[in-house]
Amino acid sequence: MVTLLTTPADRELVVTRTFEAPPARVWEAWTRPEHVREWYGAAGLTTFVVDIDLRAGGAWRWGQTGPDGQEIVFSGTYEDVVPAERLDYTEVFEQMPDPDPVRVTLTFDATPDGGTALTSTSFWPSNEIRDQALAAGMEAGVREQYDRLAAYLAGMG
Repeated sequence: MVTLLTTPADRELVVTRTFEAPPARVWEAWTRPEHVREWYGAAGLTTFVVDIDLRAGGAWRWGQTGPDGQEIVFSGTYEDVVPAERLDYTEVFEQMPDPDPVRVTLTFDATPDGGTALTSTSFWPSNEIRDQALAAGMEAGVREQYDRLAAYLAGMG
């Protein structure tokens, strides 16, 4: 399956990928810490934190550590939670000085063949910040992470 990243409008980034698992399973893999720890991030890094308080107003924090000890941590707040359908949340990259969060809507749509079309639509504080993230390797990282999620879902049963 192909992970597609597009920038259809100012400050917007859309990531789409279809998974061969029903929405309820993809939702579970995305929202339960014991599952996220298995597929999140880059394979060469160690996931050291996956905190999820899955409710409107609840916080989340996912982080990895590199071989050099450098931490890569993302966190935010859930704004709306519709189980197996949609998550609306904020996201900040804790190692960046910009205080304005990215606003994300993640949808889990059933496909006719029993899979899930996962769509992440994010609105960034500016085009410059979005484009800097893309230039820093975000696209390769997202593709690897979604490939890891697909492999994990295949064995999740």
